[in-house]
Amino acid sequence: MNSIGSGGEGPTPILLLKTKSKPNDGYEDQFSGEKDCLPFQPSFVPVLEHKFLDEGLDIVRALLRNKQIGKGPGSKYGGLIFTSQRAVEAFAKLVEEGKGNDKWPFIQDIPVYTVGPATSRALRAIPQEPPLKIFGSDTGNGEALAHYMLEHYGEWYHDRNTKPPLLFLVGEQRRDIIPKTLMDHTLPDDRRIQVDELVVYGTGVMESFEEDFTRLLLETKDKIMRWVVVFSPTGCEAMLRSLDLLDPETGKAKASQNSTKKNTYIATIGPTTRDFLRSKFGFEPDVCASKPSPAGVEEGIRQYLQDKC
Repeated sequence: MNSIGSGGEGPTPILLLKTKSKPNDGYEDQFSGEKDCLPFQPSFVPVLEHKFLDEGLDIVRALLRNKQIGKGPGSKYGGLIFTSQRAVEAFAKLVEEGKGNDKWPFIQDIPVYTVGPATSRALRAIPQEPPLKIFGSDTGNGEALAHYMLEHYGEWYHDRNTKPPLLFLVGEQRRDIIPKTLMDHTLPDDRRIQVDELVVYGTGVMESFEEDFTRLLLETKDKIMRWVVVFSPTGCEAMLRSLDLLDPETGKAKASQNSTKKNTYIATIGPTTRDFLRSKFGFEPDVCASKPSPAGVEEGIRQYLQDKC
């Protein structure tokens, strides 16, 4: 492989398939400026379109108002789980509605579980006094969080033989690793935890995504190297199609590019998206971040370059 991303050809484009967070985006901060003689040039390509779902939000609203999420023996749920920022945004919307009501939303005595620093930051941004009790943000993925919860939640309710159920606020598309792990029938009764999933938002591919992404690909086609970072299974098909990596007849990825001609490299935010690309399209990304964070993605890319160059 030639000396990619260095020299006088300018920064290496890194196309981030996500909506840019406001007011600041950690990925823009991470990939702006030059480090180790390898500067990146980040660009954002929004992929997902989100819509809050009233049916799910109405149920959460009623649970909060009736104090059914709490540590007391009369509560229906003893804790909450969040693995996406959109679910946090939906929850924050409900919290805002009840602002001014003393102790609202009445969940300061329960554990709130999350995965990844971005979701954790979004939860901490919800103004509460005392603050929400947030756990699990360093676990990195759903499977690790599930095993963490088995121990932590079990200890939180150590005085109860049957643990109170957890409420998991989710989108229409999600993995089932957390419910499957916590409700595994092989677990003893005093360790098994019931998880109820409640869909509070829907997700689809933005109509403009393919056009926007194709435009950036044309602008960067002559670069020696460019990176595409994928954050979700949604939009993977359109991404592969735009890169001319999808066989329209089989619906699977085309044979691997000639390595001497390859200039586009794919990184995924974590194992969920990597596994989806593998199973659905037979496509192997170049990098899978060990942690779903800006630093995790950059570390994966730099490790790949170190190993391959």
